Amino acid sequence: MLPMITRPPGSPASGRSSSGNQTGGLPLAPAGSLLVAAILFLSACGPSQGQTQNTEGSAAPTAALASEPQERLPAPGEAWVIFGTDTVTAEVARTAEEREKGLMYTDKLDKGRGMLFVFQDIQIRSFWMENTLIPLDIAYLDESLIISDIQAMEPLTTDLHPSARPAMFALEVPMGWFAEMGISAGAEARVIFGPG
Repeated sequence: MLPMITRPPGSPASGRSSSGNQTGGLPLAPAGSLLVAAILFLSACGPSQGQTQNTEGSAAPTAALASEPQERLPAPGEAWVIFGTDTVTAEVARTAEEREKGLMYTDKLDKGRGMLFVFQDIQIRSFWMENTLIPLDIAYLDESLIISDIQAMEPLTTDLHPSARPAMFALEVPMGWFAEMGISAGAEARVIFGPG
């Protein structure tokens, strides 16, 4: 978000007065304007960097500080999968190749991390754990991001784990994370994708 400069209603767009009365390039100042100028001069010694100042009712333009927080997004290729107050930062697998590889050969997955598999359509999905070194839970989600079921998957197995209902998304996290967070079938997620 770029800093924005605002002017109080009725202020001229340039530094010139709206009446156009000029003396030597400076606007003629009524007596009240000198008081406003003095107040503005003293207020320049006011808040330190990072603080804001209320200039409501003053005739001076105000500017948003460059230190104002920017809207945060996940890193490119990642998404935040949010269940109420609990969030998973997930690597996103959108392509067939990314979905096929999944978390194979991953030897560690921290709590609060995972992988979100994104499909273009909704149908029964099935996952297995061949070449996956860590135990995982998988949640299947429909097109409304509601969890249909959660299954535990043991590492290095070829047992199939089909979704209970058609799914458009699957979220893999460290085994036990959903239970620890009190998240179960029927929970609704919100997803914020990073750029790219």
